Amino acid sequence: MKLIKKIINFYIDGFKNLDKLGIKIWIIIAIKFFIMFAILKIFFFPDFLNSKFDSENEKGNYVIETLIKNN
Repeated sequence: MKLIKKIINFYIDGFKNLDKLGIKIWIIIAIKFFIMFAILKIFFFPDFLNSKFDSENEKGNYVIETLIKNN
């Protein structure tokens, strides 16, 4: 538990002592991650299985059949 606290404090202290350039870079990184995981997922990765199948069993069978056919 002490090790985890030390690691957390290390990062907190590091972020507190960032200069303006470091803060701008971390803001850019956060915006990029938001765009990649939130916005692109909505437009380019639709929920295919939920739109085609109703039950978990049907989804599982489709995935298994697809994996077997592709190998």
